[in-house]
Amino acid sequence: MDPRDVSNSFALALLLGAAGVIGAALRPSTRAELSRFAPMIVAVAAIGATAGSLYFSEIADYLPCTYCWYQRIAMYPLALIVPLAIALRDRSILRYSLALGLTGLAFSLYHIQLQLFPDQGSNSCEITSPCTAKWVEAFGFMTIPQMAGTTFAIIVVVSIIGLRTPPPGVDTMADDNPSEQTSSV
Repeated sequence: MDPRDVSNSFALALLLGAAGVIGAALRPSTRAELSRFAPMIVAVAAIGATAGSLYFSEIADYLPCTYCWYQRIAMYPLALIVPLAIALRDRSILRYSLALGLTGLAFSLYHIQLQLFPDQGSNSCEITSPCTAKWVEAFGFMTIPQMAGTTFAIIVVVSIIGLRTPPPGVDTMADDNPSEQTSSV
């Protein structure tokens, strides 16, 4: 399969996913459902990004630059630990997906600006895999760091909503403070 077709497919999936997350986040009637499925959405995004990065480096033979590796360091653990947390029904994973997502997003944003302004000369770029190289431009504009940044943005938004909005069926009015409970002794 041609890398241009693969990059267009990944970019289309990301743009549709981002539009869906934004749409669900903006509507109060769907925000709770988005929260309910937050770990699953984060897992799908992380697994998809991991598969995409492995395709580009291992099948298309694009050499990842230093900042690509930093973004992978933030993404790859999510593809492993979030599905495990889902199996264990542990929603606290969203705290960690938020932290890793913010870290990866910061590296993505820096990498994107390196590509936009290549004359600034980053000293971490290598001759064989420069950080300013645009291996693909899906739909004529979306580079690999932009795809990673979009994925990290989805992970960050969904993690925040998952942490701040109770999923449907969770009673937020219940008093969980044991010091105020009376004893019937």
